[in-house]
Amino acid sequence: MLAETSRLARASGAELLLIHVGKKNPADEVRMSELIQSADLGSVQVTVQWLSGDPARALMNSCRSANIDLLVTGALKRENIVQYYVGSVARKILRGARSSVLTIVSPSGESRLWKTIVVNAEDSPFVEAAIRTACELAQFTQGAWVHIVRELKLYGLTMAASDQYTEEEYEQVRQQLVRQEIEKVESILQRIPHENVKVNIKVVSGKSGFELPRFAERKNADLLIMGAPARRFSIFDRIFIHDIEYILADLPCNLLVVHQTETDG
Repeated sequence: MLAETSRLARASGAELLLIHVGKKNPADEVRMSELIQSADLGSVQVTVQWLSGDPARALMNSCRSANIDLLVTGALKRENIVQYYVGSVARKILRGARSSVLTIVSPSGESRLWKTIVVNAEDSPFVEAAIRTACELAQFTQGAWVHIVRELKLYGLTMAASDQYTEEEYEQVRQQLVRQEIEKVESILQRIPHENVKVNIKVVSGKSGFELPRFAERKNADLLIMGAPARRFSIFDRIFIHDIEYILADLPCNLLVVHQTETDG
């Protein structure tokens, strides 16, 4: 995670806050110093913070007080059924954090370029920020692809499938709906610089939260980006599944959940 984070910190000129939740001891301090020295941090300003208490709550409280822009954490690629209902640290953070959260799957100790980025373009207060972030990150890697995924609303197709339409008319309606969804994404892209980014707009049928991870897997995506939900999660999101719950149950790749701060453009 430090290798991944150091690349982002150098590229953006950010300060780096390393947070360890747990009992502080000399061995951990030595290990932390070794990690910092071995990381390619360059001129990045690094601060280490040692906290106690519940890991998720301590991390989120620290991020709020320090006005953190991005919280980087790790996660199991596939959570078991107990963790799904009880909630892992990463899941709690993704639900409750007010900053953007980057969840790293299977950290390797090496900084890897993100060559294939998938963005969830579903209606969200932060969808434009998510697409903008994807285009900015793609600038770091020559030849990177940004795949913007939009859901084809099924109620339109259901109406077209009624007896009032012929097969040809149904196909015309479907193509029209697809075009409308593409135009919505194109209207957002007009406001975002992306001249040197290869962009693909993909319209999928079915629940976007379910289709999105499958699409990311097919593309061997390095990073999946989505705008943060408009509200906090509740127990009802465990029963009536929210889009992000499908993704968290089986992360296909690294996941970035974007919150737009007051200082963002």
